[in-house]
Amino acid sequence: MGERSQSGLHPTRQPSYPTTVSTYKEDFLMSVEHHPSKIQARSNSGVSGYVKRFTNRLVIMLYRLTGGAIGGRLQNMSVLLLTSTGRKSGKQYTTPVLYRPANDHFLVVASNGGSGKLPNWWLNVRSGTPVHIEIGRTRQRVRARQADGEERQRFWPLLVADYPGYEKYQERTAYPIPVVILSPTQEAHTEA
Repeated sequence: MGERSQSGLHPTRQPSYPTTVSTYKEDFLMSVEHHPSKIQARSNSGVSGYVKRFTNRLVIMLYRLTGGAIGGRLQNMSVLLLTSTGRKSGKQYTTPVLYRPANDHFLVVASNGGSGKLPNWWLNVRSGTPVHIEIGRTRQRVRARQADGEERQRFWPLLVADYPGYEKYQERTAYPIPVVILSPTQEAHTEA
């Protein structure tokens, strides 16, 4: 044990609470479930990660209860709920994601808040496996694909105009942030 400071604390002793909290940064919220592949963030206590997970769960619950009336918009953009299957765990994860409609498709940005790491939801869906999205009370199956160079050049300015934070995220990231196109599959839409 280390020496006691004037406050009576042991400065060299490890704290009895965890100092690493698993967080899964999305564009503006944290993931619904705890998952070992999520980004590790330093914290003085588990409170920060807990609050973010709680907030995310609350937003998803309110979004579903109100059909998106609560939690369905952030600044100039609409929010959809994206449910994917974990590539390692096989579990279902739901994440609120900002989107922009584009004809019959939906554009989303895999920015992870400009953290420099791809978000887990994108890592889970980029292989083209079908995922579910909820927009309001409508649930539908979609496939995700990354916009190619020309498409990205066309869509990126539109997305930045809707949510200027994306430009700041891109400045903090060493790679072009993926613009993801969600295309509905042939399955019918269902009410959530």
